[in-house]
Amino acid sequence: MMKKKMLITGATGFLGNRVAQYYKDKYEVLTPSHSEMDIADEASVMTYFKDNRPDVVVHCAAISDVGRCEREPELSWSINVVGTENVVKAAKEISAKCVCCSSDQVYFGSTETKAHGEDERIEPANVYGKEKAYAEESCLEIDADSLHLRLSWMYDAKDEKRMDFIKQLRACLCERKETVFSSKDKRGITDVWEVVRNIELALGLPGGIYNFGSPNDKSTYEMVMDICKSLGADSSYVREMENANFRNLTMNQEKVKLFGIIFSETEDGVIRNLK
Repeated sequence: MMKKKMLITGATGFLGNRVAQYYKDKYEVLTPSHSEMDIADEASVMTYFKDNRPDVVVHCAAISDVGRCEREPELSWSINVVGTENVVKAAKEISAKCVCCSSDQVYFGSTETKAHGEDERIEPANVYGKEKAYAEESCLEIDADSLHLRLSWMYDAKDEKRMDFIKQLRACLCERKETVFSSKDKRGITDVWEVVRNIELALGLPGGIYNFGSPNDKSTYEMVMDICKSLGADSSYVREMENANFRNLTMNQEKVKLFGIIFSETEDGVIRNLK
């Protein structure tokens, strides 16, 4: 029996690389380079899709550096919006299921204190969030069956090179390095491998927008202190950020739960990986 084809954009990036690793034995994985397929060029994308005819598309390619999006908005728009539109158009043309990676940054700037739901009105305060929100809406007009997964900040506990939340926390707890955490910042922080595993379940979702990451109801500072307590770790090197600004990027997971897609609570996932 022939394997289905899974095309992954951004396969050299943090998430795309892991999606390719995880599904390479189950699918015939296609990971086109920029020279093979330029997502900012509609003709290039359409040609690659028609020549290779993937069954499933996982669109991870993006300029996700929030600061860079502010500095280079034209470039980031060409990738985050136009590139995503091109991928969705091509996927629809060949009847491939398309999963697009969006972001919790669409909620940045909200004054809401509870976990955000997919149906609430959003007015992102940064360029990256605005681009992701626009791409979601635009692409659903192109293909109502496309999927747009709002991802949180992710970590890989086994990746020793990349600095992320869990490395920062390890340095604080194990290396006794003073580290500052905000008591006014709330967001889900997700084990990337939970996202990777759940992507296949997401293929069965009806088209639309879904919060897709670990829930969390505590500030980063509160969570770190509770993690220290749970692990019996020394919290004397944990510092509370002074004059921190309010930010709430937490996401309500009830919509994906209805389809049997479950993510660990942020605190539980971090503790499991630190152990």
